[in-house]
Amino acid sequence: MEATGWAVRARGLRKSYGGVEAVSGVDLEIPPGEVFALLGPNGAGKTTTVEILEGYRRRDGGEVSVLGTDPQRADRAWRARIGIVLQLASDAPELTVAEMIGHFATFYPRPRRPAEVIDLVGLGDKARSRIATLSGGQQRRLDVALGLIGSPELLFLDEPTTGFDPAARRAFWEVIRMLSSSGVTVLLTTHYLDEAAALADRVAVISDGDIVAEGAPADLGGQLTAEALVSWQDGEGRQSQRTAEPTAVVARLAARYGGEVPGLTVTRPSLEDFYLELIGGRP
Repeated sequence: MEATGWAVRARGLRKSYGGVEAVSGVDLEIPPGEVFALLGPNGAGKTTTVEILEGYRRRDGGEVSVLGTDPQRADRAWRARIGIVLQLASDAPELTVAEMIGHFATFYPRPRRPAEVIDLVGLGDKARSRIATLSGGQQRRLDVALGLIGSPELLFLDEPTTGFDPAARRAFWEVIRMLSSSGVTVLLTTHYLDEAAALADRVAVISDGDIVAEGAPADLGGQLTAEALVSWQDGEGRQSQRTAEPTAVVARLAARYGGEVPGLTVTRPSLEDFYLELIGGRP
């Protein structure tokens, strides 16, 4: 498949298990340097889709190109160009953080410096600590470091900040922004909608094996053009009006009340509102 200019390109991607179609004709196009978030409920097909793109699962139909190569026919040189965040930290509890990352660095032709990666994921003060002594969140950061050590052109992140505290999550977001600004393409799956909104250039929602919406987080599902809800307080209680022209409504209310409108709020549907509508409220 001709994929010039795309880090990831898929056409008509299909995969079934025992007669159940998990992925049914997915199309994706991700340019280099983009942070792309794939959202969906459990069982929607996002893990199967990502595993096909990573080369870990064979597809039943469709065409796929990742960094210009079909993952089903990829060699070791191609694998060295991608980074995958797996749950590997707990496999070697007796090693220190530095030993684990230094060992993985030997697998790649052009690795990043281990000390640099350790600092990037916020484990600088744990470099000499044994993995068995790390908290769950710290082990997850180590998993992320193992995905970064090979200097990947394309990084797959599956729920990367699960177990992170709020400060660690935001520090990790800065790592992702830095990687993207340096030209690394990131494909992110997450259950945190605020994470997708903060990081992703584009978001796709997959449900029942199909992409049901795609776009920038700010306008996914038509958020930018959706009607706003203007609410205020008057002598009869709380009043509300849905409108496509909230500024005009607020101006009329301001004139009515002589300036300040009591209890005024203006809200539009959030990314979460549209996401839940798209997936039918499934977890």
